[in-house]
Amino acid sequence: MNKPHRNTIMVEDAEILEHDHHAGAQHVLRVQAPQIAQRATPGSFVHLQCDPQLPMRRPISIMRVDAEAGWVEFLYKVFGHGTQLLARRKPGERVNMLGPIGVPFTLHHERSRPVLIGGGVGIPPMIFLADALRAHKETYQPFVIMGSEVPFPFTPRPSTIMVPVMPDGVIACMPLLEDWGIASRLASQQGFPGSHDGYVTDLARRYLDALDDSQRQQIEIFSCGPHPMLEAVAQVAKDYGVPCQVSLEEFMACAVGGCAGCVVEVQTQSGPAMKRVCVDGPVFDAYSVFN
Repeated sequence: MNKPHRNTIMVEDAEILEHDHHAGAQHVLRVQAPQIAQRATPGSFVHLQCDPQLPMRRPISIMRVDAEAGWVEFLYKVFGHGTQLLARRKPGERVNMLGPIGVPFTLHHERSRPVLIGGGVGIPPMIFLADALRAHKETYQPFVIMGSEVPFPFTPRPSTIMVPVMPDGVIACMPLLEDWGIASRLASQQGFPGSHDGYVTDLARRYLDALDDSQRQQIEIFSCGPHPMLEAVAQVAKDYGVPCQVSLEEFMACAVGGCAGCVVEVQTQSGPAMKRVCVDGPVFDAYSVFN
């Protein structure tokens, strides 16, 4: 049997370089993990031991890597006991992790206008993908939409990259993406200044409505976030007839395909099949998951 992940998942004791804390129980963790940094691709994740006294690991999406410097960066939110322990870890300490794990996003050159939609802790894979896209500025013209119901884990600022079809006053962006020359807009129902008061899908529809048929042929949607958001994003893709890839969020025990605790039903050419989110995903064609 073909084992696509054999010899690609590393076990690494990573030194914590930085651990920044933000409102909404959100944390940005940067570790020195050169083997994982060399192999990570947008959409992959690690299975991380939050504390030496807690054997059960937690899956955390990769947000950024620097393969040359050897660091990997994550954004996570405290949800339970494990991430509470992780939030206490300090620079200089080490965390054990398995990774990179999972099927990544796939870019298509003919789809030169990718729309990236991230919600909550689904934002990190979109940043990783945007970072990969900026290396091909001559090919891709991405637009990133981010949503959060807690304060964003960065200080938004008014964008200087115009997206004329956005609602009046929707000008807040992620500074990192702005510095990369990538247009971004924010959405929330919490009244954050410069953010759209509503859903990420509202902004996606505004953007897609403004395109002509030839421009829409260049669209592909990529998304990660809570299940209801992904279902809504898949409906947007279906309504506009554009391809869509989604990264699913599921609880995982082993994260390497052994326990089958993270299976979801996916439509295949042979009919419905149960697929493991950890190694068969986490990235799937949206139409195979939401149909």
